[in-house]
Amino acid sequence: MTYNVFLIIIMIVALLLVLIIMVQNPKGGGLSSSFGGGGTQSLGGGVQNTTNFLDKSTWTLSIVLLALILLSNFAAPRATASTSSEVENTIENREVQDVPATTTVKDTVQ
Repeated sequence: MTYNVFLIIIMIVALLLVLIIMVQNPKGGGLSSSFGGGGTQSLGGGVQNTTNFLDKSTWTLSIVLLALILLSNFAAPRATASTSSEVENTIENREVQDVPATTTVKDTVQ
């Protein structure tokens, strides 16, 4: 049950991370340039704050995603001792069956 919750949260964080990365533009455009282009840069803080927010949220979501993936390892379902003992019993109790000898090409030619 806990493992399924981790998987759902991981999927949500991964989707948010993809959306945040897609909004950014590495060449200075992206969401920050849609708020007025180069003219707003002289005003002082709007574009830079948007870029800082997107950058910080990218790093935060990536760290959260990594932590969730590592923590989900502890919640993952494990094989119980009864399952492994059943497999060992099956292997130990198997019967050897006689396999009929196969004919060779030399036998069929004659």
